[in-house]
Amino acid sequence: MRKFNTTGNCMPDRHYMIDISNKINKISRMVDEEKYFTINRARQYGKTTTLDLLEIRLIESGYTVAYLSFEGLSNNYFADPESFCRMFMEKMRDYLHDDTWYDENVDDFKPLGDHIGKMCGLKKIVLFIDEVDITSNNLIFLYFLGMLRNKYLKRNKFPAFHSVILTGVTDIKNIKYRMVEKGMTVLGNNEGSHNSPWNIAADFDVDMSFSPEEIATMLRQYEEDHCTGMDIMAISEEIYSYTSGYPYMVSRLCQHIEEKLERDWTMQGIQEAVKILLAEKNTLFDDMSKNLENYPELYNFIYEIIIVGNGKSYQIDNPVIHFGVMFGYLKDCDGRVAISNRIFELRMSNYFISKDETSGVKKRLIPIQSDIIRNNIFDMQLCLEKFAAHFKEIYNPAEDAEFLERHCRMLFLSYLKSLINGRGFYHMESQLDDYRRMDIVVDYGKKQFIVELKRWYGDGAHTKAYDQLLGYMEARGACEGYLLTFNFSKNPKFYEPKWIEINGRRIFDIIV
Repeated sequence: MRKFNTTGNCMPDRHYMIDISNKINKISRMVDEEKYFTINRARQYGKTTTLDLLEIRLIESGYTVAYLSFEGLSNNYFADPESFCRMFMEKMRDYLHDDTWYDENVDDFKPLGDHIGKMCGLKKIVLFIDEVDITSNNLIFLYFLGMLRNKYLKRNKFPAFHSVILTGVTDIKNIKYRMVEKGMTVLGNNEGSHNSPWNIAADFDVDMSFSPEEIATMLRQYEEDHCTGMDIMAISEEIYSYTSGYPYMVSRLCQHIEEKLERDWTMQGIQEAVKILLAEKNTLFDDMSKNLENYPELYNFIYEIIIVGNGKSYQIDNPVIHFGVMFGYLKDCDGRVAISNRIFELRMSNYFISKDETSGVKKRLIPIQSDIIRNNIFDMQLCLEKFAAHFKEIYNPAEDAEFLERHCRMLFLSYLKSLINGRGFYHMESQLDDYRRMDIVVDYGKKQFIVELKRWYGDGAHTKAYDQLLGYMEARGACEGYLLTFNFSKNPKFYEPKWIEINGRRIFDIIV
């Protein structure tokens, strides 16, 4: 019986898999066009599985495929050109089961290039190198890429690999730049740090995330085996709404529903699976926290978006945005930077809140749970009233004004998280066209609450906020909503919390 798989590569006879034939078609056309390129995608984005399926397709089309990885090799193989060249030939020989690939007279990159030309003159050979990040900081590997580049440029006169595909997270074109930064190499005269030995690579524009329609192809396989009666397209759309098609996250949610939630293929089941995923420790989230700590500028950039609510324009030439996109955390949304999916947004939000809670910089708002949750029923009105009263009690606007303006969202999220953590669930909908507001959707028990956070910009703007919240409520089919506004005016007017009714829908309006 097949299973959902989130470790290692997926195999059609053992695992439920997305139908990515359209993606394989596009990549194979690039190979047909003799292109050299790199598949740069974030961790656990299905790169290795894609190469496995691509290899099958290319072999069926008459190509010879050499699928190599340098993972796990000793540094001794990268000590000098001779060691590397012999290692490369050994790997080619072993993978292709062809003893002629090893030539003991080859001891440098020039003779290796000549040897490759001789071998490629006999057949169309496509070279895969997986997990290229492992070697990307090695100067010897740079020389190897330079040799492949020279072979590519002269391929009309001398045989070369028909196509070369590298896979990894980091952009191989920036190898030399990173090595110079880390002091691993020194530039020669008139040599630019961005003069990459891989500047002949074609752009790889294939979208490797999964659309709702593609997710449905996997669920149909599952449904054929188990006949659960799930609404396949509705479930696919809901999974996509949390993951934006991130391959690992899609499979992980399905895996949790199958293995931990008694095959609860409902909207509630997906929410429970998201809660499990957000609470677990895995390599994807380990990498996330590690990358945020190792790249302080990226940490601060994403913190500004999620916690402070400062909008950012999207410009991929910005190194911080480039790294965020490369790691899979950021995306372009109509010229604005957005977090790539809800899962990352929630995990990062929880991470930032936890870091701030342990920083000891300011007092925290600690709710009394028994007042707000009774008989497993969450009282959102009381939650907001208690938050407002506690907020007013422990923070002095004169002393804490700068902190409050910057961290008001974080304070409420921290307050909310401590109430619902482990029992309820929330996710955020940051408004890209208006970063002064944020919609928070809270699910507790069988009830859903929509809370909009906004800053005070006068009566007119506040009236407009009603219309914005009503529009979001209508989109989600909600009859009630909650508007929490932070007023940082020098002499704020007091407004009594109140319920208002507009077009048959009710909004609880409270200003802090």
